[in-house]
Formats: sequence, structure tokens, C-alpha cells
Amino acid sequence: MKFPIPATELAARIELNRNRLATGECYQIPRAFSAKEYEWFGDREGRVILAFMSHYKINGEIIPTLKQVMELMPGYLNEKGFFGPTFEGKIHEQQLSGHSWLLRGLCEYYEQFGEESVLASIRAITENLFLTKKGGFSDYPVDREKMDVGDVCGDVMGNLGKWILSSDVGCAFMAIDGLSHAYRVLKDEKVAELVHEMCEVYLGIDKVALRVQTHCTLSAARGMIRMYHLTKDKFYLEGAQSILDLYANGGGMTRTYQNLNWWGRPNTWTEPCAIVDSLMVATELYKITGREEYRELAARVYHNGFASAQRANGGAGTDSVVAPGGEDTLFMTGYEADFCCTMRFAEGLWYIHENADLLYAQTTGEVVKNDGVYMDGDIVYALPSDDLAPYVEKTVEADGLKLSPLAKYYKLPDEVAKRARQKIVF
Repeated sequence: MKFPIPATELAARIELNRNRLATGECYQIPRAFSAKEYEWFGDREGRVILAFMSHYKINGEIIPTLKQVMELMPGYLNEKGFFGPTFEGKIHEQQLSGHSWLLRGLCEYYEQFGEESVLASIRAITENLFLTKKGGFSDYPVDREKMDVGDVCGDVMGNLGKWILSSDVGCAFMAIDGLSHAYRVLKDEKVAELVHEMCEVYLGIDKVALRVQTHCTLSAARGMIRMYHLTKDKFYLEGAQSILDLYANGGGMTRTYQNLNWWGRPNTWTEPCAIVDSLMVATELYKITGREEYRELAARVYHNGFASAQRANGGAGTDSVVAPGGEDTLFMTGYEADFCCTMRFAEGLWYIHENADLLYAQTTGEVVKNDGVYMDGDIVYALPSDDLAPYVEKTVEADGLKLSPLAKYYKLPDEVAKRARQKIVF
């Protein structure tokens, strides 16, 4: 039996997220711009623009702060047209990662409104920050000590060779996403050459051994898919497929269809940014290949992974990692990651709005163990804590256990969501 995404549910999620972005103090001037000491240069600004543009594409209404950000942004840029220091002779991987989001936001803005000043900014960032690194990605440090460090917001870990490295290992390659979008806009073959170089290097890295961040890996896959659409080169398609296969089957995804923030570190937390990316990658690969397992994976990510990711205020936050070596119980670990996940959720909601007809769950009416987890078709069932009893959609009995589908946290009062525990029996 098909269980489509309820239109009322998606509308409610979208409206909550839009209101959070439109009214939250952290998304208004001046806080829409990062403090100078924040070493994710361009990240917040890019995510803000992309989030606002995502909601504009849903309903055609501009969140007023968007225009303010676009008008004020030139005053925050350095003499070469990007955020932060120039780091002559060095590559600051968090700066590349942050400017990937800036390119994404600016490209979306330009594609909708066609402003020449925005096109000039896209070109300046691409040429002055990124193309100057061409030929430099092959020595990305892979032989280094593996450290279980880094908070929800990644930190600069120091220098190794010419690289200024992040605890979000591999985040430099997030820029495959932003640069592929810049290539679509600029049609500059030098950009395509740089993207190809970055893809070759990143696809050759042992991501599990290096404990790279799953979010940047999935974002890189989205960039590869965009390059495939632009070039029809199967190198990019096969690269994206290999990443999703590693993520889904090689220890990157949890039993609740969320993510481990880093491979090899199950005692950490999930990240809605990556959950959004996994849904987008899987859906796009389904649309390209027609392979049902991709569509099924995307549907499971929505119906399970999204359940607890969004909060009642419309934002998105982190949860426990339900996986071998991690937890056997799903619970909230951080109420909201307002500096990244709430904004990233906006593009996810736009994408789901565009592709909702593909994201139906299949159910059988019977809850059984599937790969060790109780499921009815695509829907994960859990043993809820007493706090959740008044809020669960339904309760069924299986093997003597009273189980329910994962609770949707955006529907819960905050005090209930913060206490809630859902045991995944595996």
C-alpha cells in the first residue's frame, strides 16, 4: 500500500521553517552576517541566501531580509570579492566549504533575478578564491592522526603542509557542489576542469579510514550529479552512485535513516544537513537511472529520518546516532543548529515540495523485523517512552512489544520532545 506524504504535513513543515527564517533574530541584520572571528567564511551568508531563495521558489514571496543581505554583502567582502583573509600560499578548507554555500545561494539568486552585479560576484569568487587552487587538491592530507574531535560546528585543527584543516574532515570538497553550480551559470571550462580535478581526488580518498564528514561527502555527490546533467559524463554519475552506496551500506547511515556525522564515530550525533542531502542524492539518482532502490531509500529518509529532525519552532537539530556502536534509542541531542541545519532544511523542503509524488512509503500492514529493525514496509517502528504515549500516530503489537512509528518532533511540545526517548529494537 502506498502512503504518500500528507499535503498538510508538508505545508506545515514549510510554513514553520519559513517563519523561523523570516522572524528569527539570528537570520536578521546584522546577525545574518558572521562575526569576523567565525572561521567558516561565507558559510552563514551563503546558507541564509540559499534558504531564503528556497522559500521564494516554493511560494514566490521574498523574505525581506534577503534584499538587505544582498545590498549589504559587498561591504563585508575583501578586496578580491570573497569573505575572510586571502591566506596567500595556503588553502583554508573551511573557507572553501563556506564559499560553496555562498556560490549556491548567489547562483540561485542570479538564476531567478538575473542581476549582473550578482553574476560579477559569482565570477569573482570562482576566479579569485577557487581557480587559484587549481592543481592543488592532489596533496590533500590523508595520512594524519585520526582524532575524535570537533563540535557540532567544526573547528580549525591547524596546518599540515599548505592546508589549514578542519575537524569536519574533507569539507574542502563540499565545494564540488558550489562550483558545479557556478559552472552552470558561468559556462567557464576552467571551472569544469577544477571540478573534475576535485572529484578525481575525492573519489580516490578512503573516506571511512579518514573519517570524513558525511555531509560534505553527500554535498559533493550532489555536485557530481549536477555535473552529470551538464556534461553527460558518466564519470560524475558513477562517482555519485559510489558515494551513496558507501553512505547507505558502508556505515554512514543510521538505523533511522539519518546520518553519522563522521564515518567511524558512532558516538556523536546526526546532522539534518546530511539527511537532506541523502534524500536529494537518492531521489536524483532514481530520476536518472530508474532504479527503485534509490527511490525507496529517499522515501525512507523522509518518512523516518525527517521525523525527529525538525523542531516545533521550524528549525532543525541533532539527534542520537542509532547504530551499532552508538545508541539503541533515538533522542534529541541538540535542540537547533541555527547556524546550519535550519537553513539547510529549507532547500530540503523545497526539494520535497517539488518531488513529493516520488517520496511515498510502501506499507504492508504488518510490522516485522527488517535487517534487525522493526518496520512496516518503509516505516520504522520504535518503543516510545511514556511521555510520547499521547502523541504517537498509532500503536501496534509485534513480538509482544507495543511499537509506534517514529514521532514527528515538529508536532510535539518542546518539553515533550526534549524528554522523548524512542527505543529502536535491533
